[in-house]
Amino acid sequence: MDKYEKRVLYTGIVLMAIFLGAILYSSKVMGDDLPECLPGDALAYDKGEVTQLDEKTYQIKYIAKMWAFEPRVVEIPRGAEVDIFLTSKDVVHGFLIENTTVNMMAVYGALNKITYRFDKPGTYRIVCHEYCGVGHQDMAGVIIVK
Repeated sequence: MDKYEKRVLYTGIVLMAIFLGAILYSSKVMGDDLPECLPGDALAYDKGEVTQLDEKTYQIKYIAKMWAFEPRVVEIPRGAEVDIFLTSKDVVHGFLIENTTVNMMAVYGALNKITYRFDKPGTYRIVCHEYCGVGHQDMAGVIIVK
C-alpha cells in the first residue's frame, strides 16, 4: 500500500473515532435522546392536543400540516417532562424546537415520539426546517414554559 493511501486510511479511522465519540458524548453526557418511530397502528389521533398526565408530566400530540403545527401554542410549567408525539397529514415536515435538542421529522403515515424536560422558563419557537411548499416560511408554533 502506498504511503498516501495509508495516510488517508488512518485519517479516516481517526475521524470516524472522533465522530463516534461525539455521538456517545452527546447521548450519555448531555442526555440527548433520539426520537423513536412508533408502529403505524399507534396513529390514533386526528387533532393536536395537550394532555396533562400528572403535575409535571405532559403529552403533546402534534399534527404537522400545510402550513401549521396543531396545536400552535402550548403552555406548560417549568420542569415539566413532555412526551412529544408527531405525525403529518400531508407531506414531510421538519420539527425543530429552538434552544433544545428536539429535532424530528413529521412523515405522513408515521408517528415519531421524543421525551424532553423543559427546565428553563421562556418561549420556545417551533419551526419547520423542511421545505413543504409556498407557505413554509409561516409554519411555526410556540411552547411557553412558565
